[in-house]
Amino acid sequence: MKKNWFLYDTQAKPVTGNSRRDFVKRSLLGGVSLAMMMDACIGDQVACATQNVNKNSAPSELKITDVRIAHIKDAPMRVPLLRIDTNQGICGYGEVRDGGSKNYALMLKSRILNENPCNVERIFKKIKQFGGHARQGGGVSGIEMALWDLAGKAYDVPVYQLLGGKYRDKIRLYTDTTQSNDPEAFAKRLKERVDKGYTFLKMDLGLNLVSQNPGAVNAPLNYDWRQYWQTMHPFTGVQLTDKGIEMMAAYVAKVRELIGYEVPLGADHFGHINVNSCIRLGKALEKYQMAWLEDMVPWQYTDMWKEITHAIDVNTLTGEDIFGKEEFKKLIDARAVDMIQPDLATAGGILETKKIGDYAEDNGVAMVMHFAGSPIGFMANIHCAAATQNVLVLEHHSVDVPWWEDLVTGIAKPLVKDGFAIVPNAPGLGVELNLETVKQHLIEDEGLFEPTPEWDVDRTNDRLWS
Repeated sequence: MKKNWFLYDTQAKPVTGNSRRDFVKRSLLGGVSLAMMMDACIGDQVACATQNVNKNSAPSELKITDVRIAHIKDAPMRVPLLRIDTNQGICGYGEVRDGGSKNYALMLKSRILNENPCNVERIFKKIKQFGGHARQGGGVSGIEMALWDLAGKAYDVPVYQLLGGKYRDKIRLYTDTTQSNDPEAFAKRLKERVDKGYTFLKMDLGLNLVSQNPGAVNAPLNYDWRQYWQTMHPFTGVQLTDKGIEMMAAYVAKVRELIGYEVPLGADHFGHINVNSCIRLGKALEKYQMAWLEDMVPWQYTDMWKEITHAIDVNTLTGEDIFGKEEFKKLIDARAVDMIQPDLATAGGILETKKIGDYAEDNGVAMVMHFAGSPIGFMANIHCAAATQNVLVLEHHSVDVPWWEDLVTGIAKPLVKDGFAIVPNAPGLGVELNLETVKQHLIEDEGLFEPTPEWDVDRTNDRLWS
């Protein structure tokens, strides 16, 4: 019988006609065994992928059922905390930016009811049109924070893991410090920050430090200073004189003399002065190695920022009032600022802020994160900062509020140690609210996460195109 040399058994013997049936049988059995092995392998992968999923939650069937508010005060400012409830008994927390209206979030309720909160980016794109610059971005941003908190809890992983993982285990913080007209008193306060372990500082350095001194500020006669803070910088007609600039520089010189040059020191709140005054002041401050000069003119004026940035040898930054990545791209593409500074509670939330940081990183620009709010917003910033490579430092605005950390539970205290915040590994944002403490600090005549049925329905056509 002719031998079929192209078929071999495991002993490398030729397969004859009589052994073909044996070969087919072995092949079939082998196929069954291989299929069983593959099924087992896939089963192991599924088990591995789902081993940390919250067994009390079915993420694909999760639905939003309610949005409620608890409006707290003095943390360090008025902050509406929001809670998103679901059909499975888990809830997520977010916050509207300090000073923003709770209605910025509540008006979005009818647009997200019955949505699956795990579809974070989809929901964000649905509600993004209702956000706006400054405090008006707080509703969309707060909802987005709470969605990530819910998604993390549903899948039993920290938010940073859902963003692609983390670059760091702890986040460097910088602190603002209460101003004093006495530079020695102010420097003492800064030194106390350093003694607590903070490695980055910021100060207010406004024309109000010198405005009471004759000849320091040039302004129209009988100027209505009540309107000053409501008028954008190019339109006030207010300038710093040489004397005023020298006095402000001398103030910084005294502070540097007392705290040294080892620690970075940023500056903010210069006043509503024009571009030329900003440039002259910036040049006068160059010798004091400032970490940055912040919000010297409104963020909208890209060309003005570029003029200032290219005229002085001090880092410039802006961005705390910008909603969405689009306007940040304009500043970055124009090389108008040295660094960007989004506030996550205005910018659009956690993922949008990470996208802003990633775009800046691609263009060699560092990101500083602005923050003033409750520990809920703080933890949202911590997860974003952990997952974004070019973050330099995050603001902590509540160092002097004794009950601030008491607003949350479920995490090791203190939240801040030696000037850093540890990135939590608990699901979602990693904290839960301490309702007893929240109750103690509610705005008068407002309840604790009361029902909001009046916001359930809003009959409107939200589409932006025909």
